[in-house]
Amino acid sequence: MALIPTTILTGFLGAGKTTLLNRILQEPHGYKIAVIENEFGQENIDNEILVQDGTEQIIEMNNGCICCTVRGDLIVALTALAERRRAGELNFDHVVIETTGLANPGPVAQTFFIDEEVATEYLVDAIITVVDARHAMQQLDTYEEAQRQVGFADKLLLSKTDLVDATELQTLIARLKCINPRAPVSTTDFGRVPIADVLDLRGFNLNDKLEIDPDFIAAEEHAHEHHEHACDAHCTHEHQHDHHHGHHSDNIAAFMFKSDRPFNTEKLDEFLGSIVQVFGPRMLRYKGVLWMDGADRKVVFQGVHQIMGTDIGGKWGENEVRSSKMVFIGQNLPKETFILGLQECLV
Repeated sequence: MALIPTTILTGFLGAGKTTLLNRILQEPHGYKIAVIENEFGQENIDNEILVQDGTEQIIEMNNGCICCTVRGDLIVALTALAERRRAGELNFDHVVIETTGLANPGPVAQTFFIDEEVATEYLVDAIITVVDARHAMQQLDTYEEAQRQVGFADKLLLSKTDLVDATELQTLIARLKCINPRAPVSTTDFGRVPIADVLDLRGFNLNDKLEIDPDFIAAEEHAHEHHEHACDAHCTHEHQHDHHHGHHSDNIAAFMFKSDRPFNTEKLDEFLGSIVQVFGPRMLRYKGVLWMDGADRKVVFQGVHQIMGTDIGGKWGENEVRSSKMVFIGQNLPKETFILGLQECLV
């Protein structure tokens, strides 16, 4: 049986996650979605939307979606849903997990790799982060959780854009792209967004597209070319040590590595293993498409924190220029250490 694609929906307090989720639960899109509200408090934040009797954990919606409130172990909830699906008690083909506003998406994503039973039933489709355009700049300045949510994202959805002017919006987008240049940015108006922009993105796992989105490569290069006016106040690519930029100094930032020389497999394995061991807790997301010496196929590489994996991709085209492209998103990562170490792994 095919793995169940799972969307992790995150975003800071008040960003509009529940509004978006409510749209998904009401619209006649044809999907059979199981929603897990990963709550930790005494009250379900959606209790004004989803009427429940307090005893039944799973509620069925009009459009065939189901909703499950979890105040405990996410692994238990996922395995229980899978068991009921196999038994024919529940019918769903996609899962959406809504995290709390102060949640770090990392442990949620790791759940799908560290637990064998979950890994055999589910795959992470994408991490979607809703960003409040009106309050995001202040939240990013104040809360590391807000930066982490942006850093982990496969897609960013901007809400409340009607409350800011065009200049403020572009400044925010520039900052978001500095923190995470690989996540496409779109807008949502009171939760209205095409379902295709939320589900079946295959944004987390590269196996379906085998090439990094060129937009985020262009975004990072653009950021470097235009430091003085596009990225200077908000980006830590090159000047984390500059104290006069501290007003919007983000601990979480991204950097790229690209090379047109192949990697030595043994050296690369050893180096990646060592940096994950040392810096893993600070490495939010990393992925890439690699050219390995002597291989006629691409190697797809990705990870979350200390959990890293590779897979065999498609064949290199006969006239295709072979190269490696990698992106690392993390908290105060030593960019030069990574770049120099990767260069030492090239043939």
